[in-house]
Amino acid sequence: MSSKSTGAEKVRWDLSCLYAGLDDPAFERDIERWIALANRFYSRHRGRLKTTLKDAIRDYTVLDALGTTITHFLWLQQTTAADDPKIKAKFADVQKRMSVADADWITFFEHELVALSNRAIREQAAKSALVTKHLPFIEDVRRFKPHLLTENVEAALTRREQFGPQSWTKFFSEIEADLRFPWNEEKRTITEMLDILKTSQSAEERARAQKTVNDGFSGFFAKYAAETLTQIVGIREAEDRDRGFRHPMESCNLSNQIPDVVVEALHTAVLEHAGPLCRRYFRLKAAHLGMPTLAWSDRNAPLPFADTAVIPWKNAVKTVTRAYASFSPTLAEIVKDLINKRRVDAPAMPGKHAGAYNSSWCKPDGKPISFVFLNYLGTTDDVMTFAHELGHAVHGLLAGEAQGELMLHVPMPYAETASVFGEMTAFNFLRNEIAAAGDDKSLLALLMGKIEDILNTTVRQIGFSNFERRIHGHDGRTLTRKPTATLSVSDLTTHWLETTYELYGQPGEVFTYENAENFWAYISHFHSPFYVYAYAFGELLTQSLYAARPKFGKKFEPLYLDLLRAGGTKNIQELLLPFELDPENPAFWENGIRVSLEQMLGEAETLSKKLGIAVR
Repeated sequence: MSSKSTGAEKVRWDLSCLYAGLDDPAFERDIERWIALANRFYSRHRGRLKTTLKDAIRDYTVLDALGTTITHFLWLQQTTAADDPKIKAKFADVQKRMSVADADWITFFEHELVALSNRAIREQAAKSALVTKHLPFIEDVRRFKPHLLTENVEAALTRREQFGPQSWTKFFSEIEADLRFPWNEEKRTITEMLDILKTSQSAEERARAQKTVNDGFSGFFAKYAAETLTQIVGIREAEDRDRGFRHPMESCNLSNQIPDVVVEALHTAVLEHAGPLCRRYFRLKAAHLGMPTLAWSDRNAPLPFADTAVIPWKNAVKTVTRAYASFSPTLAEIVKDLINKRRVDAPAMPGKHAGAYNSSWCKPDGKPISFVFLNYLGTTDDVMTFAHELGHAVHGLLAGEAQGELMLHVPMPYAETASVFGEMTAFNFLRNEIAAAGDDKSLLALLMGKIEDILNTTVRQIGFSNFERRIHGHDGRTLTRKPTATLSVSDLTTHWLETTYELYGQPGEVFTYENAENFWAYISHFHSPFYVYAYAFGELLTQSLYAARPKFGKKFEPLYLDLLRAGGTKNIQELLLPFELDPENPAFWENGIRVSLEQMLGEAETLSKKLGIAVR
């Protein structure tokens, strides 16, 4: 393990508010209770939704909340101990039992809800405030009516779900968590190796770390990753064909409530407008590093004047809570409460999954709960990641309180709104402090770090998305599917490098790409097809939203809190209407790039010239 000490080593979450552990008798009782509730749900409501919709929604809410509590508890356990066979076995057992019950006793609900006439729904809504409140949930289910298969087929698919893409993804995470890379007579995790690429001041050391990781991804791991993607692409293609989706992204876009044309406009805007800015930025970075071109291992390298000192955990907590308080006392109190209740698991350590996430839901008693997962190593990026995941947490808690279990979650593209907003709040808080001190070097380091963060969230993620579009056969011009084939390691490497060149430049233009060919292999988001474009969507949407703050003054905070509380009850057009923003306008995405990336880059170039650095 890394020798870094941050004070986060003992910051582990307390799951006792859910269960005392896997052996807690209450845990097994709740599994049995969930199965019994599923059986009772079937008996009460099968064939009766025309008259029992109110009671069905009430019962389904409890069923969903309890099931989510059970599975999320297992997920929280597994992501902190991926190599624990006891957790793995329990997870498999619970999934099997619940998927069978789901198939036998719950599948009917979606089919019968879709089959109800609009008149039947209106009549029951007129008699029940609960039905009226849940009309957005009902509409969300009914959106997929043309693509549902017969109830028997849907039930069969549900029974097999635990053996489908989900099982590949789970096993992939276990294999990835077990990866160790030789480094200075030690064995390092992927999280620690990627940290070297972000923090090392030595180009030689970064290049060696890049090669070590790239080599570690080759061989068995690359073959396994290629087979995983082949299976996921094949399963997705077969299911899309059976359900009548015209192109590979259609089901995801429909689930996200985003028109295809908007998604295509986002990809085009990033390729045509953010891509050139990306190359322009890295030419500036190369000038600061004194290099004619950058190696790929230099992409996230610290600037020569960047402060690479480890940021203690307590300082991260202080910075983030003060930043949230500078914008919204309401959000700051939620953040403090979450930290005080030990809902954060912070340290980077063997056995933990890589990355960071937030998990929010409503318990069976209706109260929302949230947990934040980190791999904190004390970098500025780690502080921003903390602010990001807390954004998800406050969103989930506010929406859960206002909307309940069935409508607290929002589609991924605008689930990122609150998290990116949290990052921007922390960034501007630090920026104002540094600017007030008159420290141009520190200000430039912070600014360029934020530019890189935006590039990683927009350009990098759209690069990932374009890679996915290729391997799934997506044709963005005609919105159709091209034939797909078995994906070899060589095929995937070719797609990976070509989609990288499209945005970052041809070899030698800005970057050389030594030891970059295998990095597609560890991106687990590819196992949830087209998940990644949500990051770019959320980033640019939020930048436009954040830029609107001065226009609304004191009215902005309550409008923003209302946006969070809306949860999944509104689509993105409805959410942004109070802010006078229209994501269906193609210029919206170009403006998001302009008000964030382009403005920050111009400021960074001005500060660089002031410090004697200019791009020739």
